[in-house]
Amino acid sequence: MYDFLPIRELRQECASIIPVNPEQEKRAQAYLDGLSKPPGSLGRLEELARRLHAVQEHSPLAARPARLFTIAADHGVVEEGVAANTQAVTALMLRNFIGGGAAINSLCASAGVELRVVNAGISTACAFAHESFINAGIAPGTANMTKGPAMSREQCGKALQLGITLAENARNDGIRVLGTGEMGIGNTTASSALFCAYFGFKAEEVTGMGAGVPAAGLAHKAKIITRALEANAEIIRSGDPFAILAALGGLEIAALAGVILGGAARRMAVMIDGFIATAAYAAAWKIVPDVRGYCFFSHGSAERGHALVLRRLQERPLLNLDLRLGEGTGAALGLFLLEAAAHAYNTMSTLQHAGITLPDADKKNS
Repeated sequence: MYDFLPIRELRQECASIIPVNPEQEKRAQAYLDGLSKPPGSLGRLEELARRLHAVQEHSPLAARPARLFTIAADHGVVEEGVAANTQAVTALMLRNFIGGGAAINSLCASAGVELRVVNAGISTACAFAHESFINAGIAPGTANMTKGPAMSREQCGKALQLGITLAENARNDGIRVLGTGEMGIGNTTASSALFCAYFGFKAEEVTGMGAGVPAAGLAHKAKIITRALEANAEIIRSGDPFAILAALGGLEIAALAGVILGGAARRMAVMIDGFIATAAYAAAWKIVPDVRGYCFFSHGSAERGHALVLRRLQERPLLNLDLRLGEGTGAALGLFLLEAAAHAYNTMSTLQHAGITLPDADKKNS
C-alpha cells in the first residue's frame, strides 16, 4: 500500500494509522448537549471537544500536556533570490528560540505549551546546547530545487522518520497533544511549490511575500517556483506524494509531516500552524489521508494562497488574526483553545446535576 516509501519502518508506521470513529463524535456531542448550557451554544469549542474525543476515545479529554515542535532547516533555492533574508538568519533565529526570546517562546509560555526546538538541517554549524534543543541535522539544507530534487529519497525518508521519532518520544513522555512550527529562510517558496504540485495551483495563485519579499519581487518568486515545477515535472506527473515531497519540500517540512504521521499513529491530536505547516500536512495527508481526523487547523495565515489551500482541503481555521510569522505561533494559540474546549467538556455540570430542566426536555417528558 505504501510501497513508494523507502524505509520499511515508514511503511509500517503509515499502515498503523486508522481513521477516527465518527460514532465517538456523536457520543461526545450527545454529552455536550446535556451540559448546563443551550445545545450548541459553545460553538466551535464544542467541535474541538467532540473531535478530540474522537481522537482519544475516552473521557476526560486530555489537551495537556502539549508539546510544540519548531523545526528549522535551510533551502538551496534561496540562491535564486526568492527571500528577503540570507540563510544566516535561520541559525540566528534558532539561537533566539533556544534563548527564549522569540514570539513562539512567549506564546507557548502564555498558553502553557512545552516547546522543543529542532535542527533538521540548517546550513551553518550548529553547536547549541540546551535541554529544549534537539540537534538532528540530516543535511546542511536542501539542494536548489530549480535544478532537480531538493532532497534525495534517503534524506526525505530520514526527515520523515525524525518527525515520527519526535512524536513517539513525546507520547512516551506522557504528551497528549502536539503542535507544529518551523523556521527556514526560503520555506514559503518550497511550500508554494508543494501546493502547486499536490493540488494543481499556478505559482502566481499561492506565492506570497514570506518573511518580507517586496511586492515587486513576487513575480520573480513565482517564476522560480514555476522553474522548480518544470525541473521536477516527471516526478510531479508520477503522483507519488513522497517523491514530490523530496523534490520540492524541505527537511523541516518533511520532519513536520513525520510529526503529523507519528502523532496520528499514536492517537494524538496535532495542531497545524500556518502556511508552511499546512504544506507539511498536505504531504502527510497525501501519503495517508486518514491523518485528517487527527489534525486541527489553528489559523488562517495572511500569507497569500493559504485561504485558497484551506478551501481546497475543506478545512476551516479556528482563528483569523492576520498572522504570518510561522514558528508555530498560531498553533500555540490553537492549543490554548483546544485546552479550553477540553476543560469545559470535563468540568461543566450537566443539566441534571445543576437541577435545570429546559423547555424542550419538558415537552419530551409530558
